[in-house]
Amino acid sequence: MRLRRRTSTSEGATSDGAGPKAKAVITIGGKELTPARAKRLISIGRTVAPLLAPYALSAAGAIRGQWDAYRAARLGVGLDQLAAYSGPGGALHARISRIAESLDGIDRSEKNSPAAHEFTAASRPRLADLSVAIRAAAQMPGSRRRTAYKAISGELDRLEQQTLRYLGVTT
Repeated sequence: MRLRRRTSTSEGATSDGAGPKAKAVITIGGKELTPARAKRLISIGRTVAPLLAPYALSAAGAIRGQWDAYRAARLGVGLDQLAAYSGPGGALHARISRIAESLDGIDRSEKNSPAAHEFTAASRPRLADLSVAIRAAAQMPGSRRRTAYKAISGELDRLEQQTLRYLGVTT
């Protein structure tokens, strides 16, 4: 659909003497949109829309399901947990929960040293503090929130590295 101006040469000059009158013309597929053509298009739309609406809704639902599955995979959580990790700090909260699960694994492991268990005991309050910091940063203006999230992400990176070391994974 394109909007173009067409000048009328039979009209002559306008009342203020500025030149010929300009008339807006809408074209669809190279054809001018007349009132009769507009009515015909509206009646076709009224007929076809109810037939296509269920398919459009079904397609929208399928696309939304795929998008949710993609977001859940990116965060490393299940679809049922996706709502718990929404919002600007959702990804950081998901990282904290995964680190906490890893700490549980370290505690349950019998082959880890007492130093590993001390690490988990010291890391849990730190994770709780970081979780509170994420919630507090969500209320900040955008630039401050991004800065706080970068600092929190850096701290989580350090905790993840230490956790991996205690799990025996070299990076």
